[in-house]
Amino acid sequence: MGKIRLMHAKLHRVRVTEANVGYIGSITIDPQLLDRVGILPLEEVDIVNLNNGKRFSTYVFPGEAGTGEVCPNGGAALLCQPGDLLIIYAYEERDRSEVLQQGHHARVIVADENNQIKQFFHQTLIPTEEGKGVSFHSDEIILNGQPKNNPILSEN
Repeated sequence: MGKIRLMHAKLHRVRVTEANVGYIGSITIDPQLLDRVGILPLEEVDIVNLNNGKRFSTYVFPGEAGTGEVCPNGGAALLCQPGDLLIIYAYEERDRSEVLQQGHHARVIVADENNQIKQFFHQTLIPTEEGKGVSFHSDEIILNGQPKNNPILSEN
């Protein structure tokens, strides 16, 4: 059936804390945010700047844990300024037939004004009984920074 790219991680409405033109490249992000959604250092990401509509791709570099740091570097710094809101997506390539048989799982953070977790979602594609399609489900795990009573939360 062929390969498809599916979003596996998303940081939604993270705020640019700094833009560093002098650095060689990439985007530096608080590793606590990266770990929560499963983005690896050096992983390619697509970025949308909600303030100006600009889109770009780069790779991730981990910053200092717990700081909420989101810092586009190099040329990407010219596309953003501190305070801009970004959506950062990471994708994985999957075999379409595998997704139809096994499903797919993505993690999404919606950040607050300090790049802390305001909301956290698990979004899943669940195969239909016939294995010919999927249904989409989105489960909110954290609301307004507070864990909901949900066993999925312990999965990280």
